[in-house]
Amino acid sequence: MRRRSKASTGATVAGAVALLVLQGCGSESDSQNVADVHTRSSKPAHPAKPKAPTVCVGKQPVGSLPGPKHGETDGTPLWRVMAYVEKRADKHYRTVYTGLSVDQDHQATDVYRIPSEAFDADVCGAAEKGVTVRLHDTDISEKDLTALSDRISADMNRWDGMFELREVGPDVRGFVFVGVDDPAKARPVIAKAFGKKHIRVRHVGPASAR
Repeated sequence: MRRRSKASTGATVAGAVALLVLQGCGSESDSQNVADVHTRSSKPAHPAKPKAPTVCVGKQPVGSLPGPKHGETDGTPLWRVMAYVEKRADKHYRTVYTGLSVDQDHQATDVYRIPSEAFDADVCGAAEKGVTVRLHDTDISEKDLTALSDRISADMNRWDGMFELREVGPDVRGFVFVGVDDPAKARPVIAKAFGKKHIRVRHVGPASAR
């Protein structure tokens, strides 16, 4: 099984959760990008319209945030802002922060958090010029999301013979992605064991030969 990272919209920021590979892991059966793979789920007959994110545009001078250090991607305003968000979240906002992703084409970062005026003001107030911050609502922190992912991963052998658990990992958007060979069999079993609220079960194909 492969443990998913916090990657989304095609790139991963520093501090992403490492991948955990299980035997028989595979990729999605289609060729959609990582963000699409993470977010696909069974849609209700009348899905609620998602709430628009809160958007702020950086006003601080370029270079006002600390430059890159060991392990950080580069010294552009966008990556400095993302590094700042993660550092501040780790130090002051662990109970509300869920994760972030990068949208380099639009010089933007999507930040997922339990609504917090203090967190939003901190992030938006520090953002450098040219960087857009899109703040999305969630109802679970990164800590709790990772704990749920770990619980599911730890039980990988529990369902041997029922279905094959191929991929598990937290998604910054506020859920755990669970990739299996047979979603119809897996969904009710996983829901009974862990609930439904923060879990997305989808089909993942077998590993391809390399």
